[in-house]
Amino acid sequence: MDRVVWYRRKPIAVSMFCLAFAIPFFATLAATETCSANSKDRSDQVVQRPPLHRIVLQVNSDDPTTMKHAITNSLNAFKNYSEKNEQVAIEIVAYGPGVHMFRADTSPVKDLLHYLRANHPEVAFSMCGNTKMIMEKNEGRPLPLVDGTQVVPYGVARLVELQEAGWTYLRP
Repeated sequence: MDRVVWYRRKPIAVSMFCLAFAIPFFATLAATETCSANSKDRSDQVVQRPPLHRIVLQVNSDDPTTMKHAITNSLNAFKNYSEKNEQVAIEIVAYGPGVHMFRADTSPVKDLLHYLRANHPEVAFSMCGNTKMIMEKNEGRPLPLVDGTQVVPYGVARLVELQEAGWTYLRP
């Protein structure tokens, strides 16, 4: 009798063994198909968006020509990509003697910066905080900044961070 019972239990045991592997296999397969379908949908959405161009310009000279080139390069990039219906983000980073570009009291391109800001308020102006601190210490007063200028701890580090994040680096 024990022998008959053993044979009757064997098909049940084999069936349970197969189900133990089949259920997780098919569940994983179904989940993988769902993820693949979702990733295909997302890739279609990314392709449909206009490209985002990210440009960082370095200014480390107090030469007005260099500063003007940074501004005109920015304006040209905005014009080019807007004609193509593509997005662009631009940041101008000044450090060392280049911080004069964003000083309200000594900037030789203050009017051009106001024009750039008026027509493209999304452009970012970044000034090296280390250079600013040194200048303030030497001059014994706080530096007045052009409207919209943000102070970053170190200009050179800001350039590196943006390049590592995929921004295109330009030095006018």
